[in-house]
Amino acid sequence: MSDAALPTVAEVRAAAEAVKAALDRHLAAVERRIGDEDPDVYAAFNELAAAAEVYDELLYDRYDEVTPFEIPTPEDGVPYTGPAEPAAFSVLIRRDYAVVEPPRLIAQAERIAAHDRDAEFVQDGGTAEALGVLFGEYEPDEIASRFKDFGLEEGDSTLWIAASEEMAEPGEWLNSPFGNIDPQDVLHRFDVSSVFDEEEDEDEGETAEPGLTPA
Repeated sequence: MSDAALPTVAEVRAAAEAVKAALDRHLAAVERRIGDEDPDVYAAFNELAAAAEVYDELLYDRYDEVTPFEIPTPEDGVPYTGPAEPAAFSVLIRRDYAVVEPPRLIAQAERIAAHDRDAEFVQDGGTAEALGVLFGEYEPDEIASRFKDFGLEEGDSTLWIAASEEMAEPGEWLNSPFGNIDPQDVLHRFDVSSVFDEEEDEDEGETAEPGLTPA
């Protein structure tokens, strides 16, 4: 980074003062909190986290130094700012599959249609038609546990639990079921991906070097 792009001393000092003020606000919120999930404490925590991150970045850019502490955030890096006591919640699931054996998938659809009068399968509909028959017969969890039986290969998957203040009205979100979820309303998130296994393998092959690195 060039000298012209470096933060000024005044900017670093201002960021440090912002951290001090955020610490005071957080302590005050903790001292007067009501219950274990007081929204004022959540808000003060998020303000402190944001102020500390700004200070850490400016300190590193200006002086090539880091702070000795790190305020944790959720796994996806997005702080939760939703209701402290959710009255309702939504479960959002995405599971990716590759169709690696189309004949097996089509054969399973044909078998279902042969034993279920309500399941119609048109042979020339191919895998697109077969998937409709498959998911019309089985619950998604059963397909996930038996994906190989259907000629599928698992990809990444994720499950989000998103909090809300109140239950949605019937039919309110059906036209766009996944379009109105704010990542900051996600209470819990569970991700499954082979990329995590690859990262663990890489970490095992690396030798840790002494010293501090930027947060």
